[in-house]
Amino acid sequence: MSSPIHFSFWKAALASLLALAAVFVAAVTLAWAGSQGGATLGRIPLFALAVGLAFLLNALAFLPAYLLQTEKFFDLTGSLTFLSMTGLALSAASLQFSLDGRAVLVGLLVAVWAARLGAFLFHRVQKTGGDDRFDALKPSPLRFLTVWMLQALWASVTLGPALVVMTSLHRKPLDGFALAGALLWLASFLIEVVADAQKSRFRADPANRGRFIQSGLWARSRHPNYFGEILLWTGVTVMALPVLQGWQWLTVLSPFFVALLLTRISGIPLLERRAEERWGTLPEYQEYKRRTPLLLPRLW
Repeated sequence: MSSPIHFSFWKAALASLLALAAVFVAAVTLAWAGSQGGATLGRIPLFALAVGLAFLLNALAFLPAYLLQTEKFFDLTGSLTFLSMTGLALSAASLQFSLDGRAVLVGLLVAVWAARLGAFLFHRVQKTGGDDRFDALKPSPLRFLTVWMLQALWASVTLGPALVVMTSLHRKPLDGFALAGALLWLASFLIEVVADAQKSRFRADPANRGRFIQSGLWARSRHPNYFGEILLWTGVTVMALPVLQGWQWLTVLSPFFVALLLTRISGIPLLERRAEERWGTLPEYQEYKRRTPLLLPRLW
């Protein structure tokens, strides 16, 4: 008879293998859909090549991360993945046709977002010394690898509409969709930056040790930075709408995927659970929860 520990090991391994299979099926489907009507490099669709680059970079980063048992450059790798995919798409596409204003603008906005977020998260993990979300994952190569592959899928799906704009042979000049999407992106980016800065300042004050933030944008929403993140990719998707054709429309799932990830999987549920464990017995925290929406900011 197998021991409970032995059974648990194989159960966890099977779950990781199934998750990896699902990730790769999703990635192949996305690469095929986004490549329709797109430029190629040699005989390889440029969109699919960018998706492949995302998985290659994260697989290469996983190796030293597992050997050193560290997650300190996980977020930095995520940002570098976005920058590398964008750089590949723009540079390779420019070899075949003149880049239009929409492609350049979308690429610039993605680069600004990725550079800012990557620097912010890397600085934060350096200060805190690590991320305890990975503590149970790092010892298992399969489970840890799954996290890195999920990051590659996150980058690919999230960047999908922008990749279509940068690689599609169907070009469209700047128009109302580009303007509306860019303005939405700018407003959302400012919300995210301000929210992160407010929380960083709050945590840096020794007088706030052990307390929770409930000022600034955090008085309007318990997760204003995530609200900004979801709207930001909605803006990018709006900019891409006039370019999308056929199966490329599958990439409009980008902001919905970001919302699902942040509200149901890795973002808000984890943070809300931690907050409840730390401050759930405090009447002021329960009052803060009662008056402050989870995600959508209140206007008064």
